[in-house]
Amino acid sequence: MSSEILINITFDEVRVGLLEAGQLVELYVERKQDASLVGNIYKSRVVKVLPGMQSAFVDIGLDKAAFLYVADVKADIDAYSPFLEDEEDAVHIEFKKGRQDVPIEELVQEGQELLVQVAKDPIGSKGARVTSYVTIPGRYLVLMPEVEHIGISRRILDEEERTRLKNIVEEIRPKGYGLIVRTASEGATRDELLKDLEFLLLLWENIQHKKEKVSAPILLYSDLDLVFRSVRDLMSHDVERVIIDSREEYDRMKEFVNTYFQKFSDKIEFYDGHEPLFDAKGVELDISRALGRRVWLKSGGYIVIDQTEAMTVIDVNTGKYVGKENLEDTILKTNLEAVKEIAYQIRLRNLGGIIIIDFIDMEDLVNREKVFNAFKDAMKKDKARNTIFNISELGLIQMTRKRVRESLGRTLCDACPYCEGKGFVLSPRTICFEIFRKINRMSIQR
Repeated sequence: MSSEILINITFDEVRVGLLEAGQLVELYVERKQDASLVGNIYKSRVVKVLPGMQSAFVDIGLDKAAFLYVADVKADIDAYSPFLEDEEDAVHIEFKKGRQDVPIEELVQEGQELLVQVAKDPIGSKGARVTSYVTIPGRYLVLMPEVEHIGISRRILDEEERTRLKNIVEEIRPKGYGLIVRTASEGATRDELLKDLEFLLLLWENIQHKKEKVSAPILLYSDLDLVFRSVRDLMSHDVERVIIDSREEYDRMKEFVNTYFQKFSDKIEFYDGHEPLFDAKGVELDISRALGRRVWLKSGGYIVIDQTEAMTVIDVNTGKYVGKENLEDTILKTNLEAVKEIAYQIRLRNLGGIIIIDFIDMEDLVNREKVFNAFKDAMKKDKARNTIFNISELGLIQMTRKRVRESLGRTLCDACPYCEGKGFVLSPRTICFEIFRKINRMSIQR
Protein backbone atom coordinates (compact mmCIF):
# COMPACT_ATOMS: atom_id res chain seq x y z
CA MET A 1 0.00 0.00 0.00
CA SER A 2 1.46 3.36 -1.04
CA SER A 3 1.94 5.87 1.74
CA GLU A 4 3.24 9.36 2.44
CA ILE A 5 4.71 11.12 5.45
CA LEU A 6 3.64 14.73 5.97
CA ILE A 7 5.59 17.01 8.33
CA ASN A 8 4.02 20.30 9.39
CA ILE A 9 5.99 22.86 11.40
CA THR A 10 4.15 25.63 13.28
CA PHE A 11 6.48 27.63 15.53
CA ASP A 12 7.39 25.20 18.37
CA GLU A 13 4.96 22.48 17.30
CA VAL A 14 5.77 19.59 14.96
CA ARG A 15 3.03 17.39 13.51
CA VAL A 16 3.82 14.25 11.56
CA GLY A 17 1.08 12.45 9.69
CA LEU A 18 1.36 9.01 8.11
CA LEU A 19 -1.03 8.58 5.19
CA GLU A 20 -1.94 5.24 3.67
CA ALA A 21 -3.85 5.37 0.38
CA GLY A 22 -4.42 9.07 1.03
CA GLN A 23 -5.98 8.55 4.48
CA LEU A 24 -4.42 9.71 7.75
CA VAL A 25 -3.72 6.61 9.86
CA GLU A 26 -1.21 7.87 12.44
CA LEU A 27 -0.54 11.33 13.84
CA TYR A 28 2.37 12.37 16.05
CA VAL A 29 2.42 15.77 17.75
CA GLU A 30 5.41 17.16 19.61
CA ARG A 31 5.67 20.58 21.23
CA LYS A 32 8.94 22.00 22.43
CA GLN A 33 7.79 22.43 26.04
CA ASP A 34 6.47 18.86 26.37
CA ALA A 35 8.50 16.77 23.95
CA SER A 36 8.43 13.00 24.43
CA LEU A 37 10.94 11.54 26.87
CA VAL A 38 10.66 7.96 25.62
CA GLY A 39 14.09 6.60 24.77
CA ASN A 40 15.97 9.14 26.89
CA ILE A 41 18.70 7.64 29.07
CA TYR A 42 19.44 9.05 32.53
CA LYS A 43 21.84 8.50 35.36
CA SER A 44 19.27 8.32 38.16
CA ARG A 45 19.20 8.06 41.94
CA VAL A 46 16.82 5.81 43.87
CA VAL A 47 14.77 7.98 46.24
CA LYS A 48 12.29 5.45 47.66
CA VAL A 49 11.92 1.67 47.60
CA LEU A 50 8.37 0.30 47.96
CA PRO A 51 8.47 -3.40 48.93
CA GLY A 52 4.67 -3.54 49.14
CA MET A 53 4.39 -2.55 45.48
CA GLN A 54 7.64 -4.23 44.37
CA SER A 55 8.73 -0.99 42.76
CA ALA A 56 10.84 2.08 43.41
CA PHE A 57 10.81 5.80 42.72
CA VAL A 58 13.92 7.17 41.05
CA ASP A 59 14.98 10.77 40.51
CA ILE A 60 15.87 11.51 36.89
CA GLY A 61 15.88 15.27 37.29
CA LEU A 62 12.21 15.94 36.47
CA ASP A 63 9.51 17.47 38.67
CA LYS A 64 8.01 14.02 39.33
CA ALA A 65 10.02 10.97 40.29
CA ALA A 66 10.01 8.15 37.75
CA PHE A 67 8.54 4.71 38.49
CA LEU A 68 10.68 1.55 38.29
CA TYR A 69 8.99 -1.88 38.49
CA VAL A 70 10.89 -4.86 39.85
CA ALA A 71 10.56 -6.59 36.45
CA ASP A 72 12.45 -3.67 34.90
CA VAL A 73 15.44 -3.98 37.23
CA LYS A 74 18.40 -5.99 36.03
CA ALA A 75 19.01 -9.02 38.22
CA ASP A 76 20.20 -12.31 36.74
CA ILE A 77 20.14 -11.68 33.01
CA ASP A 78 19.57 -15.40 32.35
CA ALA A 79 16.23 -15.13 34.11
CA TYR A 80 14.88 -12.93 31.35
CA SER A 81 14.06 -13.47 27.71
CA PRO A 82 13.88 -10.29 25.69
CA PHE A 83 11.24 -10.10 23.03
CA LEU A 84 10.39 -7.67 20.30
CA GLU A 85 6.94 -6.26 20.82
CA ASP A 86 6.72 -2.93 19.04
CA GLU A 87 9.98 -2.25 17.29
CA GLU A 88 8.39 0.02 14.71
CA ASP A 89 6.93 2.46 17.18
CA ALA A 90 8.97 2.31 20.35
CA VAL A 91 12.61 2.86 21.07
CA HIS A 92 12.27 0.64 24.12
CA ILE A 93 12.17 -3.13 23.83
CA GLU A 94 10.29 -4.62 26.76
CA PHE A 95 11.75 -7.61 28.55
CA LYS A 96 9.42 -10.43 29.34
CA LYS A 97 9.90 -11.68 32.85
CA GLY A 98 10.89 -15.31 32.89
CA ARG A 99 11.62 -16.11 36.56
CA GLN A 100 11.87 -13.27 39.07
CA ASP A 101 12.33 -14.43 42.64
CA VAL A 102 14.45 -11.52 43.85
CA PRO A 103 12.42 -8.82 45.68
CA ILE A 104 13.11 -5.23 44.74
CA GLU A 105 14.50 -4.37 48.18
CA GLU A 106 17.37 -6.75 47.44
CA LEU A 107 18.00 -5.27 44.01
CA VAL A 108 18.10 -1.54 44.73
CA GLN A 109 18.65 0.66 47.79
CA GLU A 110 17.79 4.28 48.47
CA GLY A 111 20.58 6.56 47.30
CA GLN A 112 21.86 4.04 44.75
CA GLU A 113 22.67 5.38 41.27
CA LEU A 114 21.17 3.54 38.30
CA LEU A 115 21.33 3.87 34.53
CA VAL A 116 17.72 3.94 33.34
CA GLN A 117 15.78 4.62 30.16
CA VAL A 118 12.29 6.10 29.85
CA ALA A 119 9.87 3.44 28.61
CA LYS A 120 6.65 5.44 28.97
CA ASP A 121 6.06 9.17 29.06
CA PRO A 122 4.43 10.78 32.11
CA ILE A 123 0.67 10.41 31.66
CA GLY A 124 -1.77 12.51 33.67
CA SER A 125 -0.66 12.57 37.30
CA LYS A 126 1.73 9.64 36.82
CA GLY A 127 5.45 10.12 36.41
CA ALA A 128 7.50 8.48 33.69
CA ARG A 129 8.05 4.73 33.75
CA VAL A 130 11.69 3.69 33.42
CA THR A 131 13.66 0.50 32.94
CA SER A 132 17.26 -0.46 33.58
CA TYR A 133 17.29 -2.47 30.35
CA VAL A 134 18.69 0.08 27.93
CA THR A 135 18.08 -0.18 24.18
CA ILE A 136 19.30 2.17 21.45
CA PRO A 137 17.46 2.13 18.11
CA GLY A 138 18.99 2.76 14.73
CA ARG A 139 17.49 2.65 11.28
CA TYR A 140 18.03 -1.08 10.81
CA LEU A 141 19.00 -2.41 14.24
CA VAL A 142 18.22 -1.98 17.92
CA LEU A 143 21.28 -2.33 20.18
CA MET A 144 20.78 -4.05 23.55
CA PRO A 145 23.90 -3.66 25.72
CA GLU A 146 24.71 -6.54 28.07
CA VAL A 147 22.03 -8.82 26.59
CA GLU A 148 23.17 -11.81 24.53
CA HIS A 149 20.25 -12.04 22.13
CA ILE A 150 19.43 -11.82 18.43
CA GLY A 151 15.87 -11.16 17.30
CA ILE A 152 14.25 -10.60 13.90
CA SER A 153 11.18 -8.41 13.48
CA ARG A 154 8.07 -10.54 13.22
CA ARG A 155 6.96 -8.28 10.36
CA ILE A 156 9.67 -9.75 8.13
CA LEU A 157 7.77 -12.77 6.84
CA ASP A 158 10.06 -14.20 4.15
CA GLU A 159 11.99 -17.09 5.73
CA GLU A 160 14.96 -16.78 3.36
CA GLU A 161 15.29 -13.09 4.19
CA ARG A 162 15.03 -13.80 7.91
CA THR A 163 17.80 -16.39 7.63
CA ARG A 164 19.99 -14.03 5.57
CA LEU A 165 19.62 -11.22 8.09
CA LYS A 166 20.21 -13.51 11.05
CA ASN A 167 23.43 -14.82 9.50
CA ILE A 168 24.71 -11.28 8.91
CA VAL A 169 23.85 -10.15 12.43
CA GLU A 170 25.45 -13.23 14.01
CA GLU A 171 28.61 -12.39 12.11
CA ILE A 172 28.81 -8.68 13.01
CA ARG A 173 27.39 -8.75 16.57
CA PRO A 174 30.07 -7.99 19.17
CA LYS A 175 30.22 -10.17 22.27
CA GLY A 176 28.17 -8.87 25.18
CA TYR A 177 25.56 -7.14 23.02
CA GLY A 178 22.16 -8.11 21.72
CA LEU A 179 20.62 -6.96 18.46
CA ILE A 180 17.08 -6.72 17.15
CA VAL A 181 16.72 -6.60 13.37
CA ARG A 182 14.05 -4.03 12.51
CA THR A 183 11.53 -4.29 9.69
CA ALA A 184 13.42 -1.62 7.75
CA SER A 185 16.33 -4.07 7.43
CA GLU A 186 14.47 -6.11 4.84
CA GLY A 187 16.67 -5.97 1.75
CA ALA A 188 19.48 -4.10 3.53
CA THR A 189 23.07 -5.01 2.70
CA ARG A 190 25.73 -6.20 5.13
CA ASP A 191 27.52 -2.86 4.84
CA GLU A 192 24.32 -0.96 5.70
CA LEU A 193 23.74 -3.10 8.78
CA LEU A 194 27.38 -2.82 9.85
CA LYS A 195 27.36 0.97 9.45
CA ASP A 196 24.22 1.18 11.58
CA LEU A 197 25.78 -1.05 14.25
CA GLU A 198 29.00 0.98 14.37
CA PHE A 199 26.98 4.16 14.86
CA LEU A 200 24.98 2.60 17.72
CA LEU A 201 28.12 1.28 19.41
CA LEU A 202 29.65 4.76 19.24
CA LEU A 203 26.54 6.23 20.87
CA TRP A 204 26.72 3.64 23.67
CA GLU A 205 30.42 4.32 24.19
CA ASN A 206 29.71 8.05 24.55
CA ILE A 207 26.91 7.34 27.05
CA GLN A 208 29.20 5.15 29.15
CA HIS A 209 31.98 7.74 29.04
CA LYS A 210 29.65 10.54 30.13
CA LYS A 211 28.14 8.41 32.91
CA GLU A 212 31.51 8.08 34.64
CA LYS A 213 32.06 11.84 34.72
CA VAL A 214 28.74 13.16 36.05
CA SER A 215 26.56 12.83 39.15
CA ALA A 216 22.94 11.75 39.26
CA PRO A 217 20.35 12.82 38.36
CA ILE A 218 21.31 13.84 34.83
CA LEU A 219 20.31 13.23 31.22
CA LEU A 220 22.94 11.21 29.36
CA TYR A 221 21.26 10.72 26.01
CA SER A 222 18.10 12.01 24.35
CA ASP A 223 16.47 10.35 21.40
CA LEU A 224 16.11 12.06 18.03
CA ASP A 225 13.50 14.79 17.68
CA LEU A 226 10.20 13.96 15.97
CA VAL A 227 11.31 15.20 12.54
CA PHE A 228 14.24 12.79 12.43
CA ARG A 229 12.36 9.97 14.19
CA SER A 230 9.72 10.11 11.47
CA VAL A 231 12.34 9.04 8.93
CA ARG A 232 14.05 6.51 11.18
CA ASP A 233 10.87 4.81 12.39
CA LEU A 234 8.21 5.38 9.72
CA MET A 235 10.21 5.27 6.50
CA SER A 236 9.76 2.10 4.46
CA HIS A 237 9.78 0.98 0.84
CA ASP A 238 6.02 1.69 0.75
CA VAL A 239 6.58 5.38 1.54
CA GLU A 240 6.65 7.24 -1.76
CA ARG A 241 7.67 10.61 -0.35
CA VAL A 242 8.20 12.70 2.75
CA ILE A 243 6.76 16.21 2.41
CA ILE A 244 7.85 18.96 4.80
CA ASP A 245 6.59 22.55 4.83
CA SER A 246 9.52 24.28 6.57
CA ARG A 247 12.57 25.25 4.51
CA GLU A 248 14.80 25.18 7.60
CA GLU A 249 13.63 21.72 8.65
CA TYR A 250 13.76 20.50 5.05
CA ASP A 251 17.44 21.49 4.79
CA ARG A 252 18.15 19.83 8.15
CA MET A 253 16.28 16.70 7.06
CA LYS A 254 18.15 16.49 3.74
CA GLU A 255 21.49 16.67 5.54
CA PHE A 256 20.39 13.98 8.00
CA VAL A 257 19.08 11.66 5.28
CA ASN A 258 22.12 12.18 3.04
CA THR A 259 24.33 11.19 5.97
CA TYR A 260 22.46 8.14 7.28
CA PHE A 261 19.77 7.08 4.77
CA GLN A 262 21.11 8.20 1.41
CA LYS A 263 18.90 5.88 -0.63
CA PHE A 264 15.84 7.81 0.59
CA SER A 265 17.22 11.24 -0.29
CA ASP A 266 15.14 11.60 -3.46
CA LYS A 267 11.93 11.02 -1.48
CA ILE A 268 12.31 14.17 0.64
CA GLU A 269 10.28 17.07 -0.77
CA PHE A 270 9.80 20.69 0.28
CA TYR A 271 6.22 22.00 0.18
CA ASP A 272 5.68 25.69 -0.54
CA GLY A 273 2.10 25.64 -1.80
CA HIS A 274 -0.31 28.50 -1.10
CA GLU A 275 -2.67 26.25 0.89
CA PRO A 276 -1.37 24.84 4.21
CA LEU A 277 0.03 21.32 3.77
CA PHE A 278 -2.42 19.51 6.06
CA ASP A 279 -5.35 21.38 4.48
CA ALA A 280 -4.19 20.52 0.97
CA LYS A 281 -4.05 16.83 1.89
CA GLY A 282 -7.36 16.82 3.79
CA VAL A 283 -5.61 15.89 7.03
CA GLU A 284 -7.12 18.65 9.20
CA LEU A 285 -10.56 17.17 8.61
CA ASP A 286 -9.35 13.72 9.70
CA ILE A 287 -7.86 15.24 12.88
CA SER A 288 -11.10 17.05 13.75
CA ARG A 289 -13.02 13.83 13.20
CA ALA A 290 -10.60 11.94 15.44
CA LEU A 291 -11.33 14.33 18.32
CA GLY A 292 -15.08 13.86 18.13
CA ARG A 293 -17.02 11.54 20.40
CA ARG A 294 -19.33 10.23 17.68
CA VAL A 295 -18.15 8.79 14.35
CA TRP A 296 -20.73 8.15 11.64
CA LEU A 297 -20.56 5.08 9.41
CA LYS A 298 -21.41 5.21 5.71
CA SER A 299 -24.51 3.06 6.24
CA GLY A 300 -26.01 5.53 8.72
CA GLY A 301 -24.89 3.69 11.85
CA TYR A 302 -22.37 5.23 14.22
CA ILE A 303 -19.88 4.50 16.98
CA VAL A 304 -19.39 6.43 20.22
CA ILE A 305 -15.92 6.59 21.80
CA ASP A 306 -15.56 7.53 25.48
CA GLN A 307 -12.11 7.70 27.05
CA THR A 308 -12.00 7.52 30.86
CA GLU A 309 -9.22 7.23 33.43
CA ALA A 310 -9.77 3.47 33.73
CA MET A 311 -10.46 2.45 30.15
CA THR A 312 -11.83 3.41 26.74
CA VAL A 313 -15.38 2.30 25.90
CA ILE A 314 -16.61 2.10 22.30
CA ASP A 315 -20.33 1.63 21.59
CA VAL A 316 -21.83 0.59 18.24
CA ASN A 317 -25.32 1.75 17.19
CA THR A 318 -27.46 1.19 14.07
CA GLY A 319 -28.45 4.88 14.03
CA LYS A 320 -30.24 5.75 10.78
CA TYR A 321 -29.51 2.38 9.19
CA VAL A 322 -32.65 0.20 9.13
CA GLY A 323 -31.51 -2.38 6.57
CA LYS A 324 -33.43 -4.11 3.81
CA GLU A 325 -33.63 -7.62 5.25
CA ASN A 326 -34.19 -9.06 8.73
CA LEU A 327 -32.95 -7.53 11.97
CA GLU A 328 -30.06 -9.97 12.46
CA ASP A 329 -28.64 -9.13 9.01
CA THR A 330 -28.96 -5.41 9.71
CA ILE A 331 -27.07 -5.83 12.99
CA LEU A 332 -24.37 -7.99 11.38
CA LYS A 333 -23.75 -5.50 8.56
CA THR A 334 -23.55 -2.61 11.02
CA ASN A 335 -21.13 -4.48 13.27
CA LEU A 336 -18.90 -5.51 10.35
CA GLU A 337 -18.80 -1.94 9.07
CA ALA A 338 -18.02 -0.71 12.58
CA VAL A 339 -15.12 -3.18 12.91
CA LYS A 340 -13.05 -1.41 10.24
CA GLU A 341 -13.79 2.05 11.61
CA ILE A 342 -13.04 1.05 15.21
CA ALA A 343 -9.67 -0.47 14.26
CA TYR A 344 -8.87 2.69 12.30
CA GLN A 345 -9.91 5.02 15.13
CA ILE A 346 -7.94 3.06 17.75
CA ARG A 347 -4.79 3.45 15.67
CA LEU A 348 -5.39 7.09 14.70
CA ARG A 349 -6.39 8.21 18.20
CA ASN A 350 -3.59 6.10 19.74
CA LEU A 351 -5.95 4.61 22.31
CA GLY A 352 -4.08 2.48 24.84
CA GLY A 353 -4.66 0.44 27.96
CA ILE A 354 -7.97 -1.39 28.40
CA ILE A 355 -10.51 -1.01 25.59
CA ILE A 356 -14.07 -2.38 25.75
CA ILE A 357 -16.13 -2.56 22.55
CA ASP A 358 -19.90 -2.96 22.85
CA PHE A 359 -21.10 -4.34 19.53
CA ILE A 360 -24.82 -4.58 18.83
CA ASP A 361 -25.94 -7.88 20.35
CA MET A 362 -26.24 -10.78 17.88
CA GLU A 363 -28.26 -13.93 18.54
CA ASP A 364 -26.44 -16.04 15.93
CA LEU A 365 -23.15 -17.45 17.27
CA VAL A 366 -21.80 -17.74 13.72
CA ASN A 367 -22.33 -14.00 13.23
CA ARG A 368 -20.54 -13.28 16.50
CA GLU A 369 -17.58 -15.29 15.28
CA LYS A 370 -17.60 -13.39 11.97
CA VAL A 371 -17.41 -10.04 13.77
CA PHE A 372 -14.69 -11.23 16.14
CA ASN A 373 -12.50 -12.61 13.33
CA ALA A 374 -13.06 -9.49 11.23
CA PHE A 375 -11.91 -7.31 14.13
CA LYS A 376 -8.77 -9.40 14.70
CA ASP A 377 -7.93 -9.11 11.00
CA ALA A 378 -8.51 -5.34 11.02
CA MET A 379 -6.18 -4.89 14.01
CA LYS A 380 -3.30 -6.66 12.23
CA LYS A 381 -2.43 -3.36 10.53
CA ASP A 382 -1.70 -1.82 13.93
CA LYS A 383 1.99 -1.85 14.87
CA ALA A 384 1.30 -1.43 18.59
CA ARG A 385 1.09 -4.73 20.46
CA ASN A 386 -2.48 -5.65 21.36
CA THR A 387 -4.29 -8.58 22.94
CA ILE A 388 -7.90 -9.29 21.95
CA PHE A 389 -10.15 -11.54 24.03
CA ASN A 390 -13.09 -13.56 22.70
CA ILE A 391 -16.43 -11.83 22.33
CA SER A 392 -18.50 -12.25 25.50
CA GLU A 393 -22.09 -13.41 25.96
CA LEU A 394 -23.06 -9.75 26.24
CA GLY A 395 -21.54 -8.98 22.85
CA LEU A 396 -18.48 -7.23 24.31
CA ILE A 397 -14.92 -7.48 23.04
CA GLN A 398 -12.23 -6.75 25.62
CA MET A 399 -8.74 -5.87 24.50
CA THR A 400 -5.55 -4.23 25.68
CA ARG A 401 -3.23 -2.11 23.57
CA LYS A 402 0.27 -1.01 24.49
CA ARG A 403 0.40 2.60 25.64
CA VAL A 404 3.71 4.46 25.37
CA ARG A 405 2.47 8.02 24.92
CA GLU A 406 -0.73 9.96 25.52
CA SER A 407 -3.70 9.46 23.23
CA LEU A 408 -4.39 12.04 20.54
CA GLY A 409 -7.31 13.46 22.53
CA ARG A 410 -5.26 13.85 25.72
CA THR A 411 -2.42 15.42 23.70
CA LEU A 412 -4.53 18.03 21.92
CA CYS A 413 -7.32 18.67 24.44
CA ASP A 414 -7.86 19.76 28.05
CA ALA A 415 -10.78 18.79 30.27
CA CYS A 416 -13.74 21.17 30.00
CA PRO A 417 -13.48 23.76 32.82
CA TYR A 418 -17.27 23.85 33.19
CA CYS A 419 -18.07 20.14 33.47
CA GLU A 420 -14.59 19.09 34.67
CA GLY A 421 -14.32 16.56 31.89
CA LYS A 422 -17.58 14.74 32.66
CA GLY A 423 -18.98 15.65 29.27
CA PHE A 424 -22.23 17.12 30.58
CA VAL A 425 -23.50 20.08 32.61
CA LEU A 426 -26.59 20.64 34.74
CA SER A 427 -29.74 21.16 32.69
CA PRO A 428 -31.54 24.57 32.77
CA ARG A 429 -34.47 23.02 34.72
CA THR A 430 -32.11 21.54 37.32
CA ILE A 431 -30.37 24.91 37.70
CA CYS A 432 -33.75 26.65 38.17
CA PHE A 433 -34.72 24.31 41.00
CA GLU A 434 -31.27 24.75 42.57
CA ILE A 435 -31.85 28.53 42.51
CA PHE A 436 -35.24 28.11 44.22
CA ARG A 437 -33.65 25.96 46.92
CA LYS A 438 -30.84 28.46 47.45
CA ILE A 439 -33.36 31.33 47.77
CA ASN A 440 -35.32 29.24 50.27
CA ARG A 441 -32.17 28.60 52.36
CA MET A 442 -31.30 32.30 52.33
CA SER A 443 -34.81 33.28 53.46
CA ILE A 444 -34.64 30.80 56.36
CA GLN A 445 -31.26 32.16 57.47
CA ARG A 446 -32.68 35.68 57.58
